[in-house]
Amino acid sequence: MIKTTTDQYQDIRDAVRALCAGFPDEYHRKIDAERGYPASFVDALTKAGWLAAMIPHEYGGSGLGLTEASVVMEEINRSGGNSGACHGQMYNMGTLLRHGSQAQKELYLPKIATGEWRLQSMGVTEPSTGTDTTKIKTTAVKKGDRYVVNGQKVWISRVQHSDWMILLARTTPLAEVKKKTEGMSIFMVDLRQAEKTGMTVRPIPNMVNHETNELFFENLEIPEENLIGQEGHGFKYILDGLNAERTLIAAECIGDGYWFIDRVTKYVNERVVFGRPIGQNQGVQFPIAEAYIEIEAANLMRYQACQLFDAHLPCGAQANMAKYLAAKASWEAANACIQFHGGFGFANEYDIERKFRETRLYQVAPISTNLILSYVAEHELGLPRSF
Repeated sequence: MIKTTTDQYQDIRDAVRALCAGFPDEYHRKIDAERGYPASFVDALTKAGWLAAMIPHEYGGSGLGLTEASVVMEEINRSGGNSGACHGQMYNMGTLLRHGSQAQKELYLPKIATGEWRLQSMGVTEPSTGTDTTKIKTTAVKKGDRYVVNGQKVWISRVQHSDWMILLARTTPLAEVKKKTEGMSIFMVDLRQAEKTGMTVRPIPNMVNHETNELFFENLEIPEENLIGQEGHGFKYILDGLNAERTLIAAECIGDGYWFIDRVTKYVNERVVFGRPIGQNQGVQFPIAEAYIEIEAANLMRYQACQLFDAHLPCGAQANMAKYLAAKASWEAANACIQFHGGFGFANEYDIERKFRETRLYQVAPISTNLILSYVAEHELGLPRSF
């Protein structure tokens, strides 16, 4: 493993690495081949308390911040795993912690901390709106002491391996609000109950072993006490979850990037062609070195985004930039790794093709690279809105 600067989170790194050592490449390779879910790995993370990192002590958690949570996610990916199986619990936590009522926190957080309940899903994206969130068509209409939900969501991950989902729906029609970001609300949805009473789940097979689904709602009733915060303010609330998600994804890409650099530097030092190691050739050295430089730079932006989030300061630009830089860096590292392994890079037993597929996702989601560039152009540079 390449040497990186020892930081104040080294104890967390060492502990997570020790846990991950019990789930070697063979474990993740088998799960990927079976298109399965790493249940025993997620259970081990839960029992060790890592998925309760951001839950305050009074609710049975570790009372840590997004910074520490990001280190956990980074180390999972650097150890050869895929945090996509469990990162939802981390970024969903911000929405519940910051905007849930005291009663909601007392109800949900202790059971999430122990692993009795999993909060792994967030229902925002829709087929016809994508990242144009203000145009969502899923509605939640108040009827007595319940909200009745109708609509559709897509690319909703871990529904089959979660107990609860945070759902964004329109409670006031778009035509009736002053600002298009108004009139949306968020709810806690009991997934197992919902499957029996108005929610249909349709899995989406995909190139990565990532459990994701289409959801269809037909008169799904949600108790009014499951509304988080004030009705109509859901878009503002969900941003906390989205910023946390992008920052955690950045950390995961950084972990992937280091994994690829670790593998390729070892290989090119050992692989001898024409009488010398291929790592002696500048044509091999330079792409690896460039990817490493980009990973180190992305790492700094990740910490800046985390620090702002933990201080409850605006961090949208930093979260987006961290995700952009880290996804780009991990992809460059992945390309170098598979290229210089030659045919072996495509062999399942080397695990490079698996990680190659996994890290490619983050050029597209959550939020594509072009939308990040548009965000920075408009909000940081003052350029005209392009869409």
